[in-house]
Amino acid sequence: MTKIFSYKNRILAAGTFIILSTTLSCKKLIEIPPNPPTSITRQAAFADSATAMSAVAGVYSFTPSTNGNGIPYHNGLFDVTTALAGNEVAYMGTYGDDAQYYSHTLTPQNDRLNELWSVPYAGIYQVNDILANITGNNKLSASFVKQITGEMEFVRAFIYFYQVNLFGGVPLVTSTDYTTNTRLPRATATEIYDQIFKDLDGAAKKLPATYPSAGHVRPNLYTVIALRAKVNLYRGNWQAAYNEADSVITRGGFSLLTDLNSVFLEESAEAIWQVPVLDAYQGSGDAMIFVSQGGIPNYLVTDSLLNKFDDKDLRKAAWLGFNVVDNDTLYYPFKYKDVVPTTPATNFMLLRYAEMYLIRAEAAAQLGGLAEAVDDINIIRRRAGLTPVYPATQTAVLDAIRQERRLEMCFEFGNRFFDLNRTSTDNKYPSSGQAPAVLPGWKPDFAIFPVPQTQRTLNSRLTQNPGYN
Repeated sequence: MTKIFSYKNRILAAGTFIILSTTLSCKKLIEIPPNPPTSITRQAAFADSATAMSAVAGVYSFTPSTNGNGIPYHNGLFDVTTALAGNEVAYMGTYGDDAQYYSHTLTPQNDRLNELWSVPYAGIYQVNDILANITGNNKLSASFVKQITGEMEFVRAFIYFYQVNLFGGVPLVTSTDYTTNTRLPRATATEIYDQIFKDLDGAAKKLPATYPSAGHVRPNLYTVIALRAKVNLYRGNWQAAYNEADSVITRGGFSLLTDLNSVFLEESAEAIWQVPVLDAYQGSGDAMIFVSQGGIPNYLVTDSLLNKFDDKDLRKAAWLGFNVVDNDTLYYPFKYKDVVPTTPATNFMLLRYAEMYLIRAEAAAQLGGLAEAVDDINIIRRRAGLTPVYPATQTAVLDAIRQERRLEMCFEFGNRFFDLNRTSTDNKYPSSGQAPAVLPGWKPDFAIFPVPQTQRTLNSRLTQNPGYN
């Protein structure tokens, strides 16, 4: 069977994608295009399931848009800024705006911020546009509408989950009404989470347990449950997080790979959700940013992270690259190795099976199930070539989970930065491993980034986060 979203089908996916979204500017939250889509364009784009699927493919392709930005999160910007903020890498280059993330001197004028804020809304706009045009569309079958509605609800929940963790409350956009959307105030973080749960609950009722096409590009039921497990973990809903992670582990059909170099490749058995890197000339944004071709890496793995790796840890060998400079071994992130397109292809990992064990372990430990939590920790450690550990107290178990999350999920989607921030007031976690102790210059207000000044200039209803005025 031909893969719906293979590289060979980029042109099909791009057709409607260009119609729908390339006229969107990322200069502001939702900007009215110079030539807004007409009703004729909309009717043509959603005239049947084939043309509608082209629009859906555009959501998943995450190809670079015409202004050079990647539809989230293909271009690596999210990973590099949060890796800097989480003290996973130190910036050794000369671009001052990158250095601000590492030193926690971030200002609302930072050039990177506007892209982090606005580019995801281009993805949300695509989702909302598809939902608006398939709802009540009598040219599409009820089963097709149900499937695509579930997929789009999931994607929107995913994007908002990362926006609320990066910025706190953000504008809640659920329509394509330009006039309204350009003047929206920030919703509260609670309101954003309410929408996330609403979308995930809706998606769970609509999506089947099997993937609807080859690969793991389009979400299924267990993709939804995996994200819901993570959201509940972040919200401290321990029993729900445990149940959902357990469901993915026991019934999702995924498996841990013994070859760590294959984890991020296309159709990895560990991938719960991954999207193709669609560029004919270069690989993933993470590889283009992190991988060093010699000399001192621009993004140098910090000693605080490097020293946590045991020399026998297979993750160190597989996921850290290095250069030798003046007899010093200097490490850089190397999970994504594709500075040029690879065969088999490298896909961008959005949700990964290994994290489900760590979510289940943390939830179990919080609920008092220490032995079960330790079992899950050791599943991850054994895969990494390490001997088991047997911490005996809740504090020690949570510390061990924090350690494994740090090593297993390094440089991925802000996990380290968010883990430190979400536990900074929980006294069950060792204070020596909390944000104030391990992030130089960190203050409680720095748990989230500032609202870009560019956005506040465009929309006076946007308030600033505390500590950044």
